[in-house]
Amino acid sequence: MKERISILDGNTFLVSDRRGDIEPSFDFPTGLFSFDTRFISTWLLTLNGQRLHPLSIDDSMSYRTRFFLVPGEPTHYLDAKVSVIRSRSIGGSFDEELTLLNHSGQEVEFTLRVDIGSDFADLFEIKHQRQKKGRTTPTVSGDRLRLTYRREGFHREVVVTSTAPADFDQEGLTYRLRVGPHGEWTTQLHVETSIFGARGEDIRATLPLGGHRSVAAIHAEQNELIERAPKLGCDCQPLAGAYRRSLNDLAALRYESIALGVRLLAAGLPWFMTLFGRDSIFTSLQVLPFLPELVPPTILMLAGLQGSRLDDFRDEEPGKILHELRYGETAGFQEQPHSPYYGSADTTALFVILLDEYERWTGDAKLVRQLEQEARGALGWLDSYGDLLGTGYVWYMTRNPETGLANQCWKDSWDSISYSDGRLPPFPRATCELQGYAYDAKLRGARLARKYWNDPAYAERLEREAAALKERFNRDFWIPDREYYALALDPDGRHVDALSSNIGHLLWSGIVDESRAATVAGHLLGPRLFSGWGVRTLADDQGRYNPIGYHVGTVWPFDNSIIAWGLWKYGFRDEAGQICEGMLSASRYFDGRLPEAFAGYERGLTDYPVEYPTACSPQAWSAGTPLLLLRVMLGLEPQGEHLIIDPAVPGGMGRVELLDIPGRWGRVDALGRSRTPHDHPRGH
Repeated sequence: MKERISILDGNTFLVSDRRGDIEPSFDFPTGLFSFDTRFISTWLLTLNGQRLHPLSIDDSMSYRTRFFLVPGEPTHYLDAKVSVIRSRSIGGSFDEELTLLNHSGQEVEFTLRVDIGSDFADLFEIKHQRQKKGRTTPTVSGDRLRLTYRREGFHREVVVTSTAPADFDQEGLTYRLRVGPHGEWTTQLHVETSIFGARGEDIRATLPLGGHRSVAAIHAEQNELIERAPKLGCDCQPLAGAYRRSLNDLAALRYESIALGVRLLAAGLPWFMTLFGRDSIFTSLQVLPFLPELVPPTILMLAGLQGSRLDDFRDEEPGKILHELRYGETAGFQEQPHSPYYGSADTTALFVILLDEYERWTGDAKLVRQLEQEARGALGWLDSYGDLLGTGYVWYMTRNPETGLANQCWKDSWDSISYSDGRLPPFPRATCELQGYAYDAKLRGARLARKYWNDPAYAERLEREAAALKERFNRDFWIPDREYYALALDPDGRHVDALSSNIGHLLWSGIVDESRAATVAGHLLGPRLFSGWGVRTLADDQGRYNPIGYHVGTVWPFDNSIIAWGLWKYGFRDEAGQICEGMLSASRYFDGRLPEAFAGYERGLTDYPVEYPTACSPQAWSAGTPLLLLRVMLGLEPQGEHLIIDPAVPGGMGRVELLDIPGRWGRVDALGRSRTPHDHPRGH
């Protein structure tokens, strides 16, 4: 019963087991969540005191699920005399329809019970198993159960009602039924959640969508978004399935921000249903050729919350772009610094990269001019607060050793940055991809300054700085006897010499010297890093390698999409195609939905990709991965007012046709077919 079944609409989502039940647990968290609070932690259905077992589950829609259940374990020798269908939907609130069917020829008495409870746990309290500091009060008033949580000004509430008469108590409700022969009985349960503000109002009611939507409204909005995306026609069924699933998941992961009331892409379910600077930027880059209208709200939100002061608790610095924004109790009472938190060293450069890439695709000069000061502030951060040691590199070390993130690159788990023998380097650390992002941001900032900000002197300065950074980086990070770039530099300037997937991000940024690109590509597709499904986060001969370690040997789809893009930029089309083939083949085993990460086992060892135990699914930048792989395979690149199309479809995929690709050129079509290796040269 350890498989999670999820439904979601924006920032409200429900996670249950395969029976549809919710039980308070920390090792397998289930519940009804909204804006970082678990509103329902117990939702347990029993029939005559027995738990039910699933015959079938229909979870094809992101916001609606049906469970077909029977009491006891079904066998070949005993037919069930009764079954229960629980149909649920979510749209800010939560609705569940219970239908009981009597399959016998006699009238039967039944006792149907729903145990209900709420711990009102903050997501951080679930992850770290902390005790609540406020008080929960259950009250029964006739035909409703109200659960209220208060801690000073923090006020959350759940109200449960039923359309059929029920006996309510403080721990749930009971139906005592008589159902005729071959008859059925049904009721609708409604769960209303409230997030109260300082004046006692539900703050979601002030949002444009009012916080609550019908199933029909959700369906219409998601379909309208998906219909705007380019139409894919292809011979490769894994690609077709992954593309369709990605669009559905990206539509479902949009939520309304309380801060600005705009629709943003959440990072992933269940832990990351909020704005993440890094995740949101990478996802925006992935979806840009397909749904460019999703990008401006993210850019504007990140610009609006750009750091403006020194705040050690939040790792905030002037010009810095946020890492994570939370709305829950621990953030509100400053027990966690996520209101917002700025503990990432890469989002600031990535912000400039996204702004430039967005303009290249859309021609939206107005947004570039509007955000000139924010972009300049971000570029300024790279050379000031970002360069902690004054060496011309971007370093990181948290200002908040108690609750701040130690590693502030995309591999942000505690043990992700190591020497090849497994030792951990001291802080501050300068990981290699941060320097690549800074190089790219400077060149892109120079283009924007020259073309839109009427400041050629600033543009020339940024270009000089980028050129100096590239030369310095290729001197200081290259490990001559191993012929790859160090994962990082330690505070003494020594190589943190682990072989990792980060070198693929260097290709994407363009900081790799042309003479070394083929060697880097060889490492990425070599047996130490490439599993057959994708590039591992850490090579399999390194001290900390673990094929099921979060950032030390797993394969991340998003990581691989950026690596494929980097290989493509340097002309390694066959190698990029290998990654595309591996990722799309893996997607078949996840019903088209690539998870956050999966194990780094050799493809020949397992024959199928093994999912990482606690991977988020769906996750935005994993959902965006098939889109970016499509861009790579079709060779899509904006150039002035035109879209360059230079396809290199991997062997065996056949025809790939993408119609109505949006951009500053209007809408155009792209067509590619599988080729043989000699059809295209390797590298430049």
